[in-house]
Amino acid sequence: MQALMLAAGMGRRLGKYTEKCTKCMIKVGGRTLLERVVEALQLADIRKLIIVVGWEHEKLIQYIKENIPETHIKFEFVYNNDYATTNNIYSLYLAREQLAQDDTILLESDLVFDSKLLSQMVNSPERNLVAVAKYEQWMDGTVTVLSPDGTIQEFIEKKDFLFQNAENYYKTVNIYKFSKQFSCNQYIPFLKAYISAYGKNQYYELVLKALAHLSNANLKAFILNGLPWYEIDDIQDLDIANTIFSEEEDKLAQYERRYGGYWRFPGVTDFCYLVNPYFPPTKMLEHMKYFYEPLLTQYPSGMKVQKLVASKLFGVDDDYLLVGNGAAELIHGLGQILRGKLAIAMPSFNEYVRCFKNCEIIKIPALKKDFCLDLDYFIQATQGADIVVIINPDNPSGNFWTQVEIIRILDHFLAQGVRCILDESFIDFAQQELRYTLLADDFLERYPNLIIIKSISKSYGVPGLRLGILATSDFKVMEQLKEQMSIWNINSFAEYFLQIYSLYQNDYATACNKVVAQRNQLKENLDKISFIKAYPSQANFIMCQVLKPYSAKQLATQLLVHQDLLIKDLSEKEGFEGKEFIRLAVKDQDENELLYKSLLSLDCCQESQLV
Repeated sequence: MQALMLAAGMGRRLGKYTEKCTKCMIKVGGRTLLERVVEALQLADIRKLIIVVGWEHEKLIQYIKENIPETHIKFEFVYNNDYATTNNIYSLYLAREQLAQDDTILLESDLVFDSKLLSQMVNSPERNLVAVAKYEQWMDGTVTVLSPDGTIQEFIEKKDFLFQNAENYYKTVNIYKFSKQFSCNQYIPFLKAYISAYGKNQYYELVLKALAHLSNANLKAFILNGLPWYEIDDIQDLDIANTIFSEEEDKLAQYERRYGGYWRFPGVTDFCYLVNPYFPPTKMLEHMKYFYEPLLTQYPSGMKVQKLVASKLFGVDDDYLLVGNGAAELIHGLGQILRGKLAIAMPSFNEYVRCFKNCEIIKIPALKKDFCLDLDYFIQATQGADIVVIINPDNPSGNFWTQVEIIRILDHFLAQGVRCILDESFIDFAQQELRYTLLADDFLERYPNLIIIKSISKSYGVPGLRLGILATSDFKVMEQLKEQMSIWNINSFAEYFLQIYSLYQNDYATACNKVVAQRNQLKENLDKISFIKAYPSQANFIMCQVLKPYSAKQLATQLLVHQDLLIKDLSEKEGFEGKEFIRLAVKDQDENELLYKSLLSLDCCQESQLV
């Protein structure tokens, strides 16, 4: 068995990364793609690698001489001097004599994949294999359709891709195993004929497309089934690949720096970001999909209409409302216009500290009260403040103020002339008998010092829409905020969500109650884990102290690397004074059970080591 890699292309879409080198010299997770290929070949007991070279081939050959010992693998080079005007079909054609010499693993130079992949393909009894992966939303390019026995029925080019058939598609990984017989009797003759008919600027997959229709081709699919891989065509691909294939000690940081976008990593279950798992309901999603085209192709309404739509949703006078591109936009706007001393319990949502650069921040240590602040302590600690921020339930602790307590606090601040910012982003997840809101005209009018913030993204399960609202009867603040914001600060999808919400408000109440039930069950399970101290919560998350033998970072890294579970490591967050804490989002029943079993397995592992 030998291997053949096509590495002649210029990789223009990778810009600065391939200006002076070939694609296979790019580093992913600290190692070049070529180093990773050599490791996989050695594991598969393949000792010969033929590389079709072109762009910057001298540097590649020199790199191999200096970095890869001959004892590891034997290299042979085929030169494509027309690399700038031809495509990979011609590179493969130039290596046709080598291809005919032995059974061959054919692969492209812009791939990063699990080192076990080639061994598994080599050891497969099938002589001719096409590596494929179930189609996912991040994939692009040629896909295949399989018969029930795993035979490749059809190769479908990008231009012929039909999204309505996506469930049936398997993406080509661009790694193949060809027997010598297949190469000599079928592939190479078809390759010659195809180039003769259509020229050199084509793709070699088109030859496979033609062969797939022949009954004697017998190309079988090798389905990856969870083995990680990525094709690196551009700088975004490189960034994603660096996250997937980062070293174990760096993997958590790679995910955390992204602040979302985890749909690019469908294998990872996100317990970090806080989203309602039971809303929107399927019917509402179908409703929005039906109007996808006009929402995509037409402008949203301006700010005035957005306020009217939000007024219908929350039952608050539109004069008191402002709709934001997420609560973050509204918090940032307040940070631009407010001045004075701002008091906030720490730890807290970082935006309330980061965005208020014109304020002197008074930090109230919640750890001192084990994150359960009493009224007297809180009021005493906010003495001298001009602005007080209350997140209820609190993020990240989940601590909750009842309506009676909040009213007492607001009465105190009103008498003192202190402005109060009340964040109700998580209040809909409180126990049903405790649930309330001050989003009502009478409260806003009674407390002109009150500003309410609510994130629609978190509560309503639509973080991709970026929606939040602000409510206050202080018209001066409202006018100053409007000046900070664009007239089209939310998109048509977000506006339409607000418009149709009333049709599904009963579903929303049911969804919040489901979250409460799941939170209670998750808390009960977490209490069984020896290295976890779970705090009571009225939000859609649970804060936990991590006890020995783990640190918060160690636990988060273990879960990500070995279980593909992403949790929030709070160890770097201000307000914990060196103690180890994590935050776990409440998901649906299956996902919560997965988290619990993963933690339980670590607990059992520790117990067995003690024995």
